[in-house]
Amino acid sequence: EVYFRDKSQSLKDRSIKNKRDTMKAQLLPYFKDRPMNSITPAEIIQWQNTIIEKGYSDDYLKTIQNQMTALFNHAKNIYNLADNPCDKVKRMGKTSKKKMKFWTIEEYRQFMTGIEPGSKYYVLFELLFWTGAREGEALSITPADIDFERNLLHINKTYYRMHGEDVITSPKTEESNRTISIPEFLKKEIQDYISRLYELPEDERIFPMVHEAVQHKLKQVVQKTGVKKIRVHDIRHSHAAFLINKGVQPLMIKAQRMSAARAAFSPPKFSETMGARSVTALLA
Repeated sequence: EVYFRDKSQSLKDRSIKNKRDTMKAQLLPYFKDRPMNSITPAEIIQWQNTIIEKGYSDDYLKTIQNQMTALFNHAKNIYNLADNPCDKVKRMGKTSKKKMKFWTIEEYRQFMTGIEPGSKYYVLFELLFWTGAREGEALSITPADIDFERNLLHINKTYYRMHGEDVITSPKTEESNRTISIPEFLKKEIQDYISRLYELPEDERIFPMVHEAVQHKLKQVVQKTGVKKIRVHDIRHSHAAFLINKGVQPLMIKAQRMSAARAAFSPPKFSETMGARSVTALLA
């Protein structure tokens, strides 16, 4: 509890919940109430062997290891623990090098034939593909976030569900706060969709649904249309792949659309306004 108290201001509630669940399931049953300064590298190895025997994926093993290492690092840096026993043993798990999945524009259009035009899911998937927004970012959008006169979308928050309640919070990173251009056809689709939402307040979500509903719809339509199976998050990759295929520089996409780069990564003499127009022209 001391660790989570210390991290309460630097971690989002969802991150704290994920960390707490991992520690409760994988760390506490083994070490229980042992003082941290009494745990040796040899015991860390024994704990690793116990976890590995459970048959978890390399990605999850790495996640568990990271939580254990972070806990000891915190105790070492803040509470003067002499050593971190994790530093003296080989880390379990490894980052998988899976090939990134995405849809080509043809595959995306095939997928969209399985959804009724103008419906909430049609407009949502259109927004995901043509803006590169994260799922949580898209689900948090309100009418106030859209500048219909200038064809701009302001991304400044994210949505998720926790403990049975809707949660709206700041985006994943500071750089995730961004304003991106949207093509004229997408603006009109969103306008038409919102016009059918009876007197929707400016601060209400235009897509009042949960992540599971979006994922279920994706799987349903993939089966219906026979298109390649991908995750909802991979639609974000599909947006980037489409722009790269059209000749847009990857760093420009990151800086102007995907929130994954700071200004230092922008190409020399790059104009933000001109960059937005060039991407918009490609999307038109």
